[in-house]
Amino acid sequence: MSNNDLAIVILAAGKGTRLKSSVAKVLHRAGGRTLVEQIVRACEPLKARETVVVVGHQAEQVAAVVEPRGALTVLQQPQNGTGHAMQVAKRALGRAKFAVVLPGDAPLVRTETLKALVAAHHTGNAAATILSAVLAGYGRVVRKTETAVSAIVEESQLTDEQREINEINSAIYCFTLEKLWPALAQVKPNNKHRELYLTDAIGVLNAKGETVLAQVAADSREVLGCNTRADLAEVDRIFRERKRNELMDAGITIQLPETVLIDPDVTAGEDTIIEPGVQLLGKTKIGAQCTIRTGSVLTDAILGEGVTVEPHCVVAESRLDDGVIIGPFARLRPNNHLKAGARIGNFVELKKSTIGEGTKAMHLSYLGDAKIGTKSNIGAGTITCNYDGFHKYPTSIGNKVFIGSDTALVAPVRVGDGAYVGAGSTITDNVPSGGLAIARGRQVNKPGWAAKKRRELAASEKPKKPSRRRAMKKSQRRTKKRR
Repeated sequence: MSNNDLAIVILAAGKGTRLKSSVAKVLHRAGGRTLVEQIVRACEPLKARETVVVVGHQAEQVAAVVEPRGALTVLQQPQNGTGHAMQVAKRALGRAKFAVVLPGDAPLVRTETLKALVAAHHTGNAAATILSAVLAGYGRVVRKTETAVSAIVEESQLTDEQREINEINSAIYCFTLEKLWPALAQVKPNNKHRELYLTDAIGVLNAKGETVLAQVAADSREVLGCNTRADLAEVDRIFRERKRNELMDAGITIQLPETVLIDPDVTAGEDTIIEPGVQLLGKTKIGAQCTIRTGSVLTDAILGEGVTVEPHCVVAESRLDDGVIIGPFARLRPNNHLKAGARIGNFVELKKSTIGEGTKAMHLSYLGDAKIGTKSNIGAGTITCNYDGFHKYPTSIGNKVFIGSDTALVAPVRVGDGAYVGAGSTITDNVPSGGLAIARGRQVNKPGWAAKKRRELAASEKPKKPSRRRAMKKSQRRTKKRR
C-alpha cells in the first residue's frame, strides 16, 4: 500500500454532551493540546495523500486547529452517525484506495500502532481491519476464527455470553474503500437514534464474505475515549506520563515525576534536574545541567546551560543564558533577557528588561522596560517607574553601576557607567558616568524633641482635677435637690 493510496479520516463532528460543556468535545485539551490536534499529529508520519476532518459542532473552531496542519475539513450537518460521516467525507478522499478512520476523541493512539494497523490490513488483503484492545466497557469484537471478525456488538446489545468477551472495538479502522462504499449503501438506520453506523458496515462486509480482521493494540490505553471529565483527566495523565518518560530516557532527572507537569513541545538537556511540583509549559527549552526547583512554572522559556531556578519562580517568554540564577519567588513576565551569570533574587519582578552579565538584583525590586549593563548592583526595593498612566518609558543603567536600596528611577532616565545612586533617592534626571546622585530630603535632627514629646503625651493622659468653682456649683445643685 503506497502512501499515495492512503487517506486519513477523523470524525470530529460531535458535541460531547456527557462532558457538560459549551466547548465541542474534540476541542477539549489533554496532554497540552486539543484532542483533535493530538490525533492529526499522530497521523502525520503516515504521510497520507489526504487528511480529512469531518466537522460539525463549532466547525470553524475545529477547522482553525486542524487546517494549519494541512488537514481538509468537511461539514457533517446534521450529524447522523459515523457511517453518514464517512459518506460526507467521500468526495474529499479523491483517488485514495484505502482510509484509516479515527474518532476525534481518542487521542492516545500512537503512530506506530496506526502503521501496524495499515500493514495488517495490507498483508491480510482485508476489506476492513479493526484496531481492537483488551479492555472492559466498550463494544465487543466477536471473532469467527483466530484472525477473522464476524461482528462488532455494542455494549448495550451484548448477550450474556458476549459480555464475557474482553476484546473491544476502538472505533479505529482501516478500510478498502471500494468495498466500504457498497457496504455503507446497504446500512439502514435501524437503531433508536436513527443513525448510520460504521459498525453496521462491518456486519454487511462480513455477510458478503469479505475479509474483516482485527489488530490488537499493544497498549490498551491507546483506545481510550474522552466521554467524561474523568476520561479527560486520565488521558491527560497518560500523555504527561509519556512525556516524562521520554525526558528521563534522554538523561533528565525528575524527582517524584507524578507531580511534574510537562507539555509535549518541552525539551531539556542531559543531567538537568527537575524537582517535584514543577510545570514546564508551551515550547520551553532547557539546556544541560540546569536545576528547576520545587513549585516553579516556566512557560515558553529558553534556558542555557547550568541555569538554576530556585523554588516558586514564574517565568514566561524569557531567555536565561548560561549560569543565570533566579529566585526564590522571582517573577519574570514576558520579553526578558538575562545574560550569563546574572542573578535575580527573591521577590524581584522583571518585565521586558535586559539584565547584563554578572548583574545582580537580589531583593524586592521591580524592573520594567529596563536595560542594565554588566556587573551592576541593583539594591533592594529599587523600582523603575516606567508608566505615567498613558505610556511606557525606558530606563537605561550602564556597566558597574551601584543603585542604592529603595531607589525610584522615574523613566525615561539614564544612569551612566560606573555611577552611584544613593539609597532612598528618587531619580528624575540622567546620572553621568562615574557620578554620584542623591535625590532625597536633607536630614534634620532636633535635640530633645522626643523627650519633650513624651512628657507632653504623659501630661495629657493624667486625669484632670475639677476646679473649685465647678465643685461649688455641683454642691449647690445637690442641696437644691434635697430641698
